[in-house]
Amino acid sequence: MENVTLNVKGMSCGHCVKSVEGAVGALEGVDQVKVNLEAGQVNVAFNNETVTLDKIKEAIDDQGYDVE
Repeated sequence: MENVTLNVKGMSCGHCVKSVEGAVGALEGVDQVKVNLEAGQVNVAFNNETVTLDKIKEAIDDQGYDVE
């Protein structure tokens, strides 16, 4: 299991949190997703043998947010 904190730009409300947590949480291999709206960060716990960090970033990007 790997834990990573991503800096994400563009999140500003509860809907943003739900869309990011929903998109990333739906990926196979993702164990936990927690969005910190104030800090602009997304904490993800995932199995790096099942899902890649690039796939997680892509899921966030697909929701319309920029991952730094």
